[in-house]
Amino acid sequence: MHLDVPVPNPWSMVPFGLLLGAMALAPVLAHGWWLRHYAKVAFGLGGITLAYYIFGLHAWEPIGHTAHEYVSFVTLVGGLYVVSGGIHLGVKGSGRPLFNVAFLFVGAVLANILGTTGAAMLLIRPWIRLNHSRIQPYHIVFFIFTVANCGGCLTPIGDPPLFLGYLQGVPFWWVAEHCWAMWLTAVGLLLALFYAVDTWHERRTTWTTPAASPAASGWRFEGRANVIFLLVMLGAVFVNQPPFLREGLMLAAAIGSYVTTRKSVHAANGFNFHPIEEVAILFAGIFATMMPALAWLELHAPDLLGKTPSPGVFYWGTGLLSSLLDNAPTYLAFFSSLTGVAGAPDTASLLTTHAAAVVGISVGAVFFGAATYIGNGPNFMVKAIADQEKIPMPSFVELVWKYSLPFLLPVLLIVWLAFLRP
Repeated sequence: MHLDVPVPNPWSMVPFGLLLGAMALAPVLAHGWWLRHYAKVAFGLGGITLAYYIFGLHAWEPIGHTAHEYVSFVTLVGGLYVVSGGIHLGVKGSGRPLFNVAFLFVGAVLANILGTTGAAMLLIRPWIRLNHSRIQPYHIVFFIFTVANCGGCLTPIGDPPLFLGYLQGVPFWWVAEHCWAMWLTAVGLLLALFYAVDTWHERRTTWTTPAASPAASGWRFEGRANVIFLLVMLGAVFVNQPPFLREGLMLAAAIGSYVTTRKSVHAANGFNFHPIEEVAILFAGIFATMMPALAWLELHAPDLLGKTPSPGVFYWGTGLLSSLLDNAPTYLAFFSSLTGVAGAPDTASLLTTHAAAVVGISVGAVFFGAATYIGNGPNFMVKAIADQEKIPMPSFVELVWKYSLPFLLPVLLIVWLAFLRP
């Protein structure tokens, strides 16, 4: 992703920092104000960056490139949200720890088939209903860790960064072949941690009777026609030409799903457009304001990485920035930097000579995307649905402090020590 653009002034990254700061602190310090004005903040700061690129740099190319990426992102995430919202899964059970672990593992596998967005949107409501009698924030956070992020590490469909790698020439099954052990390790450790926490919480919980639980009404699958629309969405991912045909197919599938789905199914899911509206607005600001940060990263990454960087450098570098930037463009920036550092003429040569570094970039982008709400698109959508269900979700800072550091970071360290340390 090398664009012929003047180097932006480092001060142009200030709006991005302000937006991240507002997203982290405003919901805690001024929750009511943030709910009323987050759109103005996102659009205002994004507008400042766009004005700088238009009037200061006269750089239309990166704006067009970013706009195309944003439209693709919102169409994919929004389309999967609408289609999955037309599928109602009735679950039977009371959310016991072992059953919960099995549910999350199935979700992690499905993330490689439906994508993390599709799997998360399909399963988050049944997950909440299954655990409704003792639902806690950690249920949602571990769902984000496993189903919405780490689970989708085995196929290009699984997570947007891996799909971008596929478009760069990485073979479809290459990631599964090289990353399956890391996937199994990360998912296994996260499920073990969840089982320990969930077992501890269950022992301190007074259970409601199964008859009072909506999750005990039996297994049901409603909205079967939406499976066809879901297949259209997944097939459209691989359509590259002509421009915007992919997005058009996804939009058509979403509209078809919404029009044909029975109102009773939408009502059973508590479906409305607020979660995707919030994601679309906030990520509009993120995509706009992060343009200078990504340009700076792509320009200076070779200097920061050195001449012979280890796979761990790519793992931690891609990972840490994927938790603050959207992980898809961060993947591309580091992939381009590796190509330059390695001097590889094509992707096939790069995969032969620097396979471990590509693995580090791939796993870092996917796994670290779970660390914050903005690391990966499904995270914010899952949070928005949980907020609608009146689950007291942690703020941006609380997510990092209470969950990502004590639970996710040790898993990331073990993956590095076991597979990517020199």
